[in-house]
Amino acid sequence: MFRYANREDSELILGFIKALAKYENMEDEVVATQETLSEWIFDKKKAEVIFVMEDGKEVGFALFFHNFSTFLGRAGIYLEDLFVYPEYRKKGYGKALIEELARIAVERQCGRLEWCCLDWNKPSIDFYLSLGAEPMSDWTIYRVSGDRLKEMGKENK
Repeated sequence: MFRYANREDSELILGFIKALAKYENMEDEVVATQETLSEWIFDKKKAEVIFVMEDGKEVGFALFFHNFSTFLGRAGIYLEDLFVYPEYRKKGYGKALIEELARIAVERQCGRLEWCCLDWNKPSIDFYLSLGAEPMSDWTIYRVSGDRLKEMGKENK
């Protein structure tokens, strides 16, 4: 039912990312290429991807990586992207992917599994709540990227 991605799946992974971006109305923000995905996922090993399969076809994916909790003193798994093609939804594939990530987290002795969700995405929020996930209402994500990241990086030379 699941399989880990390999280097030859870079185009497939990019397809899932673009489909997710379309769903989130963020298509213009995807700058990843097959080459950058191959480099960062398979050469640098900075993320992992699992696919959920139906009849030998990849119908959903999860891209994840390890983070670290200083309070727990151990790694966790951060789910960056979860997406199931619309025609395969309502078959339990999203839940199966989350449960597989939980199994991997337990197997690797991780302290937590966490992810973010867009505030407007009520179907996903309802789904996550149904699984027993708890929103972290006391936390706000901050981000520095693009030109500002480059500027900040130069300031500390």
